Amino acid sequence: MSRAAAFQMDPIEGINIAGDSTFALMLEAQDRGYTLYEYQPGALSYLDGRVRANARPVTVRREKGNHFEAGEYRLIDLGEETDVIWVRQDPPFDIGYITAAHLLERVAGESLVLNDPASIRDAPEKLFVLDFADYMPATLITRSESEVRDFLAEHGDIIVKPLHGKGGEGVFRIGKDGQNLSSLVQLYRQELKEPFIAQAFLPAISEGDKRIILVDGEPIGGINRVPAKGEFRSNMVVGGSATKTELTEREREICAAIGPELKNRGLLFVGIDVIGGLMTEINVTSPTGLVALDTFDGINSAGLIWDAVEVRLRD
Repeated sequence: MSRAAAFQMDPIEGINIAGDSTFALMLEAQDRGYTLYEYQPGALSYLDGRVRANARPVTVRREKGNHFEAGEYRLIDLGEETDVIWVRQDPPFDIGYITAAHLLERVAGESLVLNDPASIRDAPEKLFVLDFADYMPATLITRSESEVRDFLAEHGDIIVKPLHGKGGEGVFRIGKDGQNLSSLVQLYRQELKEPFIAQAFLPAISEGDKRIILVDGEPIGGINRVPAKGEFRSNMVVGGSATKTELTEREREICAAIGPELKNRGLLFVGIDVIGGLMTEINVTSPTGLVALDTFDGINSAGLIWDAVEVRLRD
């Protein structure tokens, strides 16, 4: 029996197929015989109890500059016409993201939505990690400059960043002199309605920020992302480079602590960030890293993910 998978994603025209995890998931699904649909979150609609998307069928190939072919857009009933729906658009985790999660939650029981939309909504990256405070660096969430100054005085060197940012955007390092802290807090207050986050700076970042991939609560491997010279952010989009790595005993301990909760929440594909044995984020909205992991470890991580998906489809 043929199956269909819909991908709620950023426009397929602009993805970098050399490293895009969504594209890897699409290729694997196609190899397994799935019909693929692609749509953006703004294409969701609701009528008379049904959730629909203005989607188009696509076929994909690993050919730069010619990586997909698409059919005509049409309204599809997500519950009736798909078996799996992947939520794969990049953050920001804003009201649009939350609204899409509310709509997709109404498809539950008909199509398998991954990651679970209610759990995505309730587990933003830099807040969900607070449930595992024993494994994270000293952290402050606030809108108060005086609280940040007290935190800086205690730790001497801190990172300040938006609570719902992505890809290293808007991340600043503040040294013990506190230079530019007032301006930064003022900017965050003007631009953000929510609090921002400060964390003790981890010198171990010079050795890398490890992205560990978990599938249905179990780690399948990790990559080490090393900052570029003169940079403290390790994100690939700001010049970080990926290197092969093995999981340490401490990192396996972290995975064992969080794994059961990930599985319980329906968070099937998750990437956690670990610096010097401390977890800074639990990425559930659109985690990345599959292609690099496959390159270094010689595995098919997308295949392992789809194996877990198909177990759920059989249950």
